[in-house]
Amino acid sequence: MDDKLVARLDEVEATFEQTLVELTDQSILSDQNRYREVSTRHAELKPVVETYRRYREAATEVEEAEELVTAESDAEMKVYLEETIASGRSDLDDLEAELRKLLVPKDPDDDKDVIVEIRAAAGGDEAALWAGDLYRMYERFAERSGWSTEPIDVSVTGGGGVKEATFSVKGKGAFARLKYEAGPHRVQRVPATESQGRVHTSMATVAVLPEAEEVEVDINDNDLIIETMRSQGPGGQSVNTTDSAVRITHKPTGIVVSCQDEKSQLQNKLKAMRVLRARLYQIQLEEQLGDRAEARRSQVGSGERSEKIRTYNYKENRVTDHRVGLTVHNLTDVLDGDLEQLHDALVEDDIAQKLADGG
Repeated sequence: MDDKLVARLDEVEATFEQTLVELTDQSILSDQNRYREVSTRHAELKPVVETYRRYREAATEVEEAEELVTAESDAEMKVYLEETIASGRSDLDDLEAELRKLLVPKDPDDDKDVIVEIRAAAGGDEAALWAGDLYRMYERFAERSGWSTEPIDVSVTGGGGVKEATFSVKGKGAFARLKYEAGPHRVQRVPATESQGRVHTSMATVAVLPEAEEVEVDINDNDLIIETMRSQGPGGQSVNTTDSAVRITHKPTGIVVSCQDEKSQLQNKLKAMRVLRARLYQIQLEEQLGDRAEARRSQVGSGERSEKIRTYNYKENRVTDHRVGLTVHNLTDVLDGDLEQLHDALVEDDIAQKLADGG
C-alpha cells in the first residue's frame, strides 16, 4: 500500500476516533441535529476503519512469517510459512482493493427518497403499455427492497397503458439504486394487438430525482402560477366533480407540474410542490456539477429508439444493459422487480470509473 493511501486512512481513523469522543460529549448529546450529524459520520467511517485494521493485522502476520521463514530450517515448517505468506499477501491485495472502494466519495443524495417520472415515448399505444409495465416493475422492486411507493400523478390511456406516471419511493438508499434506472428503456415484443405476429420496438423514458427538503430549495411564492381544475381520467371522463386537480408553473424555469391523484386540492398541491422541488434541486445540482451537467441532463435522452440504456427482449427472455454490456436471461424476474444483478454490475462499474478518475 502506497504512503499516500496510508496517510489518508490514518486521517480517516483519527476522524473516526474523534466521533467516538464526540458521541459521549454532553453538549452534543443535548443537540439532536449535531448528534445526528456525528452519528451519521461515525457510521460512514466505521466500515473503512474496521477494514483498515484488518489490513494492518494481516500485514503484521505476513511480516512475522517473512522473518521466520528466512531462519527456518525445518522443510515442512518452511513450506507452511511460505503458504501463509502467499495467502496473506493475497488477503492484503483484496483488503486494499476494498479500502479503495470504501474511500470513493459517496453521493450525498444516495440515502434520499426519490421521485420517479415515467413517460411513454416512441411506439404509440404500445409505448404507453410499456410505460405501465415499467411502473409496475418499480413498484415490485420497491416492495422487494422494503420501500414504499406513493402515486403523485398518473395519466392512463384508454387502452390500459400509461402516458405519464410520477410517483415517489420512500426508503433508505432508494436513490442509491434507482438512480441507475434513469434513461430510455427499449422493449422488443409482439403487441397484443398485432395480428401478424410481428415484433415491435417501443420506448419509455425514466427520470429519477432525489427528493429535496424544503430547506434545500428556496421557492418564491411570487414565482408560481397555481391553477386548479377537475381531475380527468381515460377518455376525458371526469374523475370527480370538484376542482381538486392542481397545476403549478414555475415562471423562472418554465417547469410545469400537475397532480390529480388525491381528492383533496391541498394534498394535490403538496404533492405537486414535492415534484417541483425535486426538479429545481436537480437544476441546482447540474449547476454545481459544471462540465458534468450536460451528461446528467442527457440521461433521459429524446426517447428515440436508437437511444437506450437497456433493452428488454420478450422472444429471447433477455434483458441487456448497454452501459455495462451485461445480458441476463430472466426477463420475467426482472419485470417482477428483480433488479439486483443489474444494479450490482452498475454499482461496480460506477466505482471502477471513479477509481480510474482518482476516486
